[in-house]
Amino acid sequence: MDFKPITAVWEITMGCNMRCKHCGSSCEDALEGELTTEEALKLCKDLSKLGFQWITISGGEPTTRKDWHLIAKGLSDNGIIPNMITNGWLMNEEIAQKAKDAGINTIAFSVDGLRDTHDYIRRDGSYDKIMLAIDILVKKGINCAAITTVNNKNINELREMRKVFVEKGVGNWQLQLGLPMGNMAVHKDLLAEPSHMNIIVDFAHETSLTGDIIIDLADCIGYFNKKEIETRTRTRGLEGYGWDGCAAGRHGMGILHNGDIIGCTSLRDKEFIEGNIRKTSIEEIWNSPTSFLWNRQLKKDKLTGFCRKCMHGNLCKGGCANTRLTFGGNIYASNDFCLYSNAVNVAKVQLQQMESVEEMLKKARKFADHKSFQLAGVLLEKILEKQPNHLEALSLYGYVSFMMENYQDAKAANEKILQAKPEDAYANKGFGLSIARLGEVEQGIRYLEKAILLGGDTFLDPYHDLAVLYLENERLDEAISTLKAGMAKSNEFAEASSEFMNYLMECSCQRDNS
Repeated sequence: MDFKPITAVWEITMGCNMRCKHCGSSCEDALEGELTTEEALKLCKDLSKLGFQWITISGGEPTTRKDWHLIAKGLSDNGIIPNMITNGWLMNEEIAQKAKDAGINTIAFSVDGLRDTHDYIRRDGSYDKIMLAIDILVKKGINCAAITTVNNKNINELREMRKVFVEKGVGNWQLQLGLPMGNMAVHKDLLAEPSHMNIIVDFAHETSLTGDIIIDLADCIGYFNKKEIETRTRTRGLEGYGWDGCAAGRHGMGILHNGDIIGCTSLRDKEFIEGNIRKTSIEEIWNSPTSFLWNRQLKKDKLTGFCRKCMHGNLCKGGCANTRLTFGGNIYASNDFCLYSNAVNVAKVQLQQMESVEEMLKKARKFADHKSFQLAGVLLEKILEKQPNHLEALSLYGYVSFMMENYQDAKAANEKILQAKPEDAYANKGFGLSIARLGEVEQGIRYLEKAILLGGDTFLDPYHDLAVLYLENERLDEAISTLKAGMAKSNEFAEASSEFMNYLMECSCQRDNS
C-alpha cells in the first residue's frame, strides 16, 4: 500500500471551558453526535488493526469529556501510543494519575505567551493553572510538552517562555502558526506575518543548539530553509531530513467528535470529510481509492503562483494545505509563508536590478552550475522578456525548467529553438525529454533518436537520456542496447556511464532470475 497510516489527531469532543481568541474550531459547548464510549473503544481496536502508531487526543478540551481516560487506555491497550493536548485548566492530581494509568505518553499544554499575553488570548488565571499543572505532571513522571501558536502578540516573548519551560522541566516545545479560521478569523490583529517565519526558525535553530529543550516545528512552518532543515534533523535525531509534503491522508488523518474522518483536523470544510466510521469502517475509508485524493494525487501543476514553478514543488506540494486554504482562499493557492519562496523573492528584487543581458546570462549560467535553478530561471525570464528569441537564453531556460520539473516551460523553450534551428541536437534532446515527461513517450523517443543522429560522435548525452527513458518505461533491453551504443563511441562516455550500465545489468539479472 502506498499510504501507510502512522499518526492521527482525534478530537474526542468540541466542548471546551475556554474561548480562545485563536481557536480555529471556535469550540464552545459539546456538539451533538459525539461517539459513545463503546463506539470510541471499537475505533481504538480498528485503528490498531490499520497500523496507527500514535494518536493525539484533542478537542475542544478533552478532559471535559468524562471518559477521556478510557479512550486513552483503549488506544494504549491496543498497542497505540496515546498523547494528549490540553489547556490545563482542570488538571489536578487525580487527572494526572488517570492519564498515567491510561498509558498516555506525553501531555502537551497550550501555552500562548507569558502570563498577560496567555491570559488575554485564553482566560484570566489560565497561565498560573498551567504552571501548576506542569509541576503536577513532572512530579508524576509524565512527559510534559508545550505547544505555542505563534502570533503577532507573543512572537517577542519566545525567549522568556523558553526560560520558563526549561526551569519547569518541560521536555518538548512545539511552535505552530495561527491561521485565519474560526475565532482567529475575527482577531486578525493577532495573525503572524510571512516575515515572522524567519524569526521563528532562527529562534528554533538557536534553541536546538542549546539542548535545554527539544524544539518541534509544526508542519505549517518551513520549507527548504537551511536552519529549518538543521533544526528538524537535530530534533528527530536523523540525518537527511527533507519535507515531502503534507501528511494528510498519506500518513496521518483527523478524527472528528462524531466519527467523521478528515485528512487533518485543521481542515474544517465539509468538502474534505472522507466518510464516517458509523457508516464505513476506518479501514475502508483509509484504503478507498477515492479517499484523500486532494492530497494523495496532488502535483505542483495543480498549484498556483510561486508553488507551481518551484523546483521543490512536486516534493513539497505547497507545504501546509491549511495555510494555503486559509490565507490563499483555496487548497491550491501558493503558500506565502514558505521560507524558500520568501528567500527567492528577496533575491529576485536584487536580481531585477540587473540590466545587461550578457551579465544576466553569465550569472544565470553560474546559478545553473551550482544547481540554483530557481534563481537562474528568474534571470533567464527577464532576458526573454527583453529578447524573446535569444537562443542561448532559451536553451539554458529549457534546461533549468526541466531540472525544476516545469516540463511545459522546458517544452516551450526548446520548441522555440527548433523553429529557428530544427537540426539543433541539444534542443531536440530537450524537447524529446520534456514531451516524454508530459506523457508523449513515443514521440519523445523519436526526438531523442534524432538528437543522437544529429550529435554524431561529439554529443553523446542523448544516449544516456534515452536509456533512462527506456528504463523508466520498463524497456530494459532497449535501455541496455542504447547505452552500449553510446559507450562504443567514446571511452570518456563509457567511463562516465559505467555505473549506470552496471545498474542496468543488475536489473537484467534480477529480471531473468525472477
